[in-house]
Amino acid sequence: MAKPRKPKPEDPKPANSGAVVRHQKLCLSIDTNLRRIYGYTQLEIEVPDIGIVGLHAENLGIESVLVDGDLTEFEYYPHNQGADSEKRWASAVSSPISAADAAAAAYVTALEMELIPNLLINCCNKMQIEPVNTETNGDQSSAEVKQNVKSIRVNYWVEKMETGIHFEDNVVHTDNQLRRSRCWFPCIDGNNQRCCYDLEFTVAHNLVAVSNGTLLYQVLSRDDPPHKTYVYRLDVPVTSQWISLAVGPFEILPDQHNGLISHMCLPPDLPKLRNTVEFFHSAFSEYEQYLDAKFPFGSYKQVFLSPEMAISSSNFGASLSILSSQVLFDEKVIDQTIDTCIKLAFALARQWFGVYITPEAPNDEWLLDGLAGFLTDLFIKKFLGNNEARYRRYKANCAVCKADDSGATALGSSFACKDLYGTHSIGLLGNIRSWKSVAILQMLEKQMGPDFFKKILQAIIYRAQNTTCPVRSLSTKEFRHFANKIGNLERPFLKEFFPRWVGSYGCPVLRMGFSYNKRKNIIELAVLRECTATIDSSVSVLNANPDSENHDGDIGWPGVMTVRVYELDGMSDHPDLPMAGDAWQLLEIACHSKLAARRYQKPKKGSKPDGSDDNGDIPTVDMRSSVESPLLWIRADPEMEYLAEIHFNQPVQMWINQLEKDEDVVAQAQAITALESLPELSFSVVKALNNFLTDSKAFWRVRIEAAFALASTSSEETDFTGLQHLVKFYKSRRFDADIGLPKPNDFRDFPEYFVLEAIPRAVAMVRAADRKSPREAVEFVLQLLKYNDNNGNPYSDVFWLAAVVQSVGELEFGQQSMVFLSSLLKRIDRLLQFDRLMPSYNGILTTSCIRTLAQIALKLSGFIHLDHVFELIKPFRDFETIWQVRIEASRALLDLEFHCNGIDAALLLFIKYIEEEPSLRGSLQAGKVGSACYAVMSDTSWICF
Repeated sequence: MAKPRKPKPEDPKPANSGAVVRHQKLCLSIDTNLRRIYGYTQLEIEVPDIGIVGLHAENLGIESVLVDGDLTEFEYYPHNQGADSEKRWASAVSSPISAADAAAAAYVTALEMELIPNLLINCCNKMQIEPVNTETNGDQSSAEVKQNVKSIRVNYWVEKMETGIHFEDNVVHTDNQLRRSRCWFPCIDGNNQRCCYDLEFTVAHNLVAVSNGTLLYQVLSRDDPPHKTYVYRLDVPVTSQWISLAVGPFEILPDQHNGLISHMCLPPDLPKLRNTVEFFHSAFSEYEQYLDAKFPFGSYKQVFLSPEMAISSSNFGASLSILSSQVLFDEKVIDQTIDTCIKLAFALARQWFGVYITPEAPNDEWLLDGLAGFLTDLFIKKFLGNNEARYRRYKANCAVCKADDSGATALGSSFACKDLYGTHSIGLLGNIRSWKSVAILQMLEKQMGPDFFKKILQAIIYRAQNTTCPVRSLSTKEFRHFANKIGNLERPFLKEFFPRWVGSYGCPVLRMGFSYNKRKNIIELAVLRECTATIDSSVSVLNANPDSENHDGDIGWPGVMTVRVYELDGMSDHPDLPMAGDAWQLLEIACHSKLAARRYQKPKKGSKPDGSDDNGDIPTVDMRSSVESPLLWIRADPEMEYLAEIHFNQPVQMWINQLEKDEDVVAQAQAITALESLPELSFSVVKALNNFLTDSKAFWRVRIEAAFALASTSSEETDFTGLQHLVKFYKSRRFDADIGLPKPNDFRDFPEYFVLEAIPRAVAMVRAADRKSPREAVEFVLQLLKYNDNNGNPYSDVFWLAAVVQSVGELEFGQQSMVFLSSLLKRIDRLLQFDRLMPSYNGILTTSCIRTLAQIALKLSGFIHLDHVFELIKPFRDFETIWQVRIEASRALLDLEFHCNGIDAALLLFIKYIEEEPSLRGSLQAGKVGSACYAVMSDTSWICF
């Protein structure tokens, strides 16, 4: 049989041309000692008229193929380009630029080759079409003909695993990277092929095999040594991408609150697992309640593997998530708690949207990713607080606005999804697209209301769980239809919303200022609307969408923005700012306060902001700097109804009012940013920032922002008032007033712990006129490092110490502070030795010490022999150290090598490190480090990542 030709772009599936998998069975025996898999897969397939079925199989040893129990002919063409690729590479590469082009071309070619089925099976031997007896009229319609269904069995083995499935000692696990299920079992690896699965895995008797669906039973053999077979059934049709497997000596922890949930890990991690997953049943129940449906897969399993084993921190399969044990923590760890809860909640949300409900096409992936993030935000809001949810969303929106300036962030653009070949979901770009997806869905929720949006998600799940005709894919077009029908949004609005926000890129940039007209008692608000993307490129992408009606260079957005005005007599919303039309807008907003009827009242002493989540009554105290205006402060888009970058210009006193009196964390963060960026700082600004920092009722993340703002405002012009406030605040909480030294650690107040943990780094960022750290700042950091005492504290201090060590790396040493350098280095060396004997959580203390030593060496390269520092850090690349430490050591050594010998030497060293790295995760992270370092080195500037 001839090798199949490369399919044409206009023919989506020429090789199978109608082959449909009805059911698949997978029976495998796994030998962890020999690192070998052998067994068979059996597929019930509707064979197309051509009689040839094409399966995807990569790096598999095909022993035999049977059709309906009889041996049949087959041809197998591995996608191994081998010598041909090397010849093409050698002929194409003549310069660094041509090497990049050749690498990109080879990558694209490999991806296109993967689309072609390479295991071709002849099913023509016994092709029969059996008509159904029609006694009524003797006619035979096409619908009454039995399908040509064949049972295809492929006996195979997997011996040289390169990707898709991984062995590490006695642990085996798969990953769900793009088109990698074919690397461990033959299948039709496409998004349009879903079926149910029967799964059987035979392993050593002391191992556990975890896979998809419901565990039906286990069978212990009578062999010597005995083996155990685990039998699973997955009754929900899924694509082959979501079939997963994990084998190892796992400890199983059934959830105490929900019998459908099981948690598993390797034996050393069991105590941390118990502590980590205590909350998980709450997220599980919250999602079921919100979606008004039971979990779709009947059971849910979480498997935590050592981070060296995994290629990524999380891999998702149907009813199964394989995660890195790096996220587990015991009862003594504080800092990891929030991030782990959010990561596990997102993994669960991905089961609903992404695995159970799948995108109809690649340019619909944003929608499922956004819906999973939306569910996760609901969990954050309910279990971590509204302040945490709003603050995270605000920071994510800020990041999106800065990065949303190219076609790579056009979520629903088929051009972008095709040209990026799956890389759009990787790294920082993937995070930006995810945050933008959630922001767009939250904008829709704001427009239609939370109840209507909830009904849309419930309708999507109900449609998927319909027993008669389930629909488990979702497209942007269908969601738009739901928004119109159930969400009660008008069709003209949606016709503009989706092309502008989903099909295009760029966010609105609003520059706003105002003046108060005392005679008319109105606010005259001037607005200039711009875009983060250039007008020409944004319009070209927008008009490429056939649904778009925006022409003639109009880059507006649908809807109107609300302006919220805080006056003496209260607060009022004004949804008057159109987001389309003229770029320049001049609005007149009526004021409600009667200035002449009021007398100026001085603010009360000691007044502090209330840190609660909900907005309270507007204070009657007039905080104005002048009696000529009844305005306290003004906010644009206070409810974050738009993904927009807003630059608002108002007097300093109004920003101070907003910081002190607005109870919304987003308003407080915006006020701090505005006050920090003032060209001239007054003592009233420093005082307001300090008052906010010391207020224990305010949200701790915003208090940290106030601490760093104080550091940036601290200078010789202000007599280092900000530095004095930071040191005074810390000492009031953590120093013994009698002896003037730090007290033993007490971390029971978590918000206060996080704020105080940030103070050393804020102090280290203070600079004098010569851009060096003041002597007082260096001495303060040394004091914290020298007198740290964790006796009697129920919580670990490794993150605390790591933060103090990293603050040492932020210091700039001058003549007056150089005397403290040797003492600081001795303390760091002592911590390194201590961490060797008693390793800290994920090696966090050692990694911070390595990073700080490299920073100090590069800053003081004129005084320090870099060769000595290189030799000091080099042993931490030993393979016995954990991968986090190895990667940090590699990063530091690459920076030092570049500084000493240039970019060519650094690149050679990077290649050496990649080849030597033994773990999958370490290789991946080393690659990220190398690419980041190369980008910075090419810019001839050094940055500590």
